[in-house]
Amino acid sequence: MKDGPSLAPIAALAGDPARANMLTALLSGKALTATELANEAGITAQTASSHLSKLETGGLIAGVKQGRHRYFRLSGSDVADMLEKMMGVAARAGHLRTRPGPSDPQVRKARVCYDHLAGEMGVEMFDGLAKGGYIASRGDDVKITRKGEAFFPKIGIDLSVLAQSRRPLCKSCLDWSQRRSHLAGSLGAALLDRIYDEGWAMRDRKSRAVLFSRSGESKFRSMFAA
Repeated sequence: MKDGPSLAPIAALAGDPARANMLTALLSGKALTATELANEAGITAQTASSHLSKLETGGLIAGVKQGRHRYFRLSGSDVADMLEKMMGVAARAGHLRTRPGPSDPQVRKARVCYDHLAGEMGVEMFDGLAKGGYIASRGDDVKITRKGEAFFPKIGIDLSVLAQSRRPLCKSCLDWSQRRSHLAGSLGAALLDRIYDEGWAMRDRKSRAVLFSRSGESKFRSMFAA
């Protein structure tokens, strides 16, 4: 028996179609009820309860009780990163699902990946920050440059506060639809929050899409255009 982490249990948990749909739904960053997750997976409430128990025991999700309701969320940003990378591999290998609907182009253009911006505009922001010299990336390793240390506070991002977080300050996340990197970590989350605060975009209530206004998209590109 080889030493080290065992991949098989995690792969088995995420590989079941119903559980995969549940985990994908939780990539929205929202905490959802068992009923909502059952609807996402297309299964009964009783079956969903069994799947959720396995996911919670396996450490992929965490349950939170609020009043008479119990909600579930991903157990951490590392789980979100793993899922996004798995989706990227699935897309590259041709394992695609077709769920037609008006939100599909919107999800590909801009969506939330746990708590940071993904899709075409997420990749565009990453490329713009790199081209502007505010971040430097080598593979998965992303660092803020001296120029970035001056830039981010000017747009309302307090790097000293972000540095106190236990999660990485910034890291690349492979975008499944673009197959290129977007920005994750506490900096990626802070930038998405800033976009919301500025009123450039808002979350779609029914999907993971991030909906930019025309003026918001223009202002986004003026700041982050590559």
